[in-house]
Amino acid sequence: MAFKVKIIEKGKPGIAGGGPKKFYLQIVYDGEATMDDIVKEVEKFSSLSEPDIRGVIIAIENIIQDKLAQGKIVRLERLGTFYPSISSKGETNASDLSINSIKKVNVNYRPGDRIKKALKDANINKVS
Repeated sequence: MAFKVKIIEKGKPGIAGGGPKKFYLQIVYDGEATMDDIVKEVEKFSSLSEPDIRGVIIAIENIIQDKLAQGKIVRLERLGTFYPSISSKGETNASDLSINSIKKVNVNYRPGDRIKKALKDANINKVS
């Protein structure tokens, strides 16, 4: 397995004109893996039919949504961990904080060890 990277030039955010620019590597995405693609792959490795696989994936999605909305951390062993997070405004006094101080609610993901290893071991090719 391999993925591609390219060189990009970036300035510093918040500085007029970008300030001194630096060069960075950025991943070149090679399309998407859709639900259909994943279902077809799973069919090759199991005795489940397409509707069964879709049903399981949709059920897992629904359960993850419910558990995250309850404030739970969802650990899917080798797949990784999903957990809810918030970003809030900072206030000088704790008494000024309220639910309205929340700016953003998000889901974070930490990949499992096998996924991290697959990315670490992947070949990386530089493109122009």
